[in-house]
Amino acid sequence: MLATDATNPAFMQRLRHRLEQHDRQGLVRSKLLREGPCQPVQRFADDDLISFCSNDYLGLANHPSVIAALQEGASRYGVGSGGSHLVTGHCAAHHALEQALAEHAGRERALLFSTGYMANVGVINALMGQGGVVLQDALNHASLLDGGWLSRARSIRYRHNDMSSLQDLLVQHQHEHCLVVSDGVFSMDGDVAPLPELTALASRYGAGLMVDDAHGFACLGATGRGVIELFPEHGGIVLSQALPVLVGTFGKALGTAGAFVAGDAALIAYLEQFTRSYVFTTAMPPALALATLASLQVSQTESWRRQRLQALITRFRQATSAMALPILDSHSAVQAVVLGDIDATLAASAVMRDHGLQVSAIRPPTVPRGEARLRITLSAAHSDEQFDLLIRALGAIDEQYRARRARCLDGGGKDGKG
Repeated sequence: MLATDATNPAFMQRLRHRLEQHDRQGLVRSKLLREGPCQPVQRFADDDLISFCSNDYLGLANHPSVIAALQEGASRYGVGSGGSHLVTGHCAAHHALEQALAEHAGRERALLFSTGYMANVGVINALMGQGGVVLQDALNHASLLDGGWLSRARSIRYRHNDMSSLQDLLVQHQHEHCLVVSDGVFSMDGDVAPLPELTALASRYGAGLMVDDAHGFACLGATGRGVIELFPEHGGIVLSQALPVLVGTFGKALGTAGAFVAGDAALIAYLEQFTRSYVFTTAMPPALALATLASLQVSQTESWRRQRLQALITRFRQATSAMALPILDSHSAVQAVVLGDIDATLAASAVMRDHGLQVSAIRPPTVPRGEARLRITLSAAHSDEQFDLLIRALGAIDEQYRARRARCLDGGGKDGKG
């Protein structure tokens, strides 16, 4: 609970009231204190649990080469960068990473950011302002939505992956400066944006297009270029040219921290001058840039990691196909079991823990009300035995779900989906 502020009790009372209301609704989240590295088996307090809720999709967060690069970078550069990129903070390590990212993404240049949130908020604000219109997918990540709201442009959400809804808005605002913004892989549902249709609509109506491929970059596609490689019939190079603003992050498949935006030289030169979250912040530690460069290189040379991840995704879809659980259609590392009811979701998370697994319950405001879920994430580092244990735990939850739904139907109530 918040401590009482004797100098302003009314102010603190408002905070306490909101926090207590949040608690009554079952929405208070607590931090898990983890010991040791990010890997499939993690220690929380006195428990060793198999994590199926990490974003370390390729198992690189604890890779020896990445650790060695971080250590080497700290020895060479020290810890902090000491300044912003445009003052004294930009080092050879940053430059090398930017060049490697641009080449991997098939773009002329790339620009580094300290976090994905800073990248999304900063880029949208640099590109848009008063008089403009930002058209956002309804299920975009909070950082994208916040970027639109903070830009002072008009921010409008179209129905999730509904290109008719987007086209209606583009027609309505075709004489205004528009930017279409979408996730590449949607972080809570795991489905993929329809890039060919998005690029075609943006081009037809003269709108900009920005895609945040945080959950696809490095782990999807034959070479890890992300969602753009999932549409080979349209040609990856053509799509990349039609997608002017590409954002990716390092805290998912690459296992480090930070983000980048990639595009042609003119776009990056513009963002370098006008993106406030780039200009007015300290550059990421150069050692972290070297670690990320090493991680990118491992992701390129150890293609078996993407193959292993895809194999687990396929096995997951097959193993759960006969279950009654409401599992969203996804062929990414993110697999969502949408139970709807908050208490049922918390209970399902507890069942996972009883089986020695850590799968957190995702509740509002992270997802819309009535869509609480287990967000299961798969990693190339998971063993077959760990995967089989996950399926057994889901089987136990499935039995409970079927029984609860049957009781609800017998009682004339809801069908159990919350």
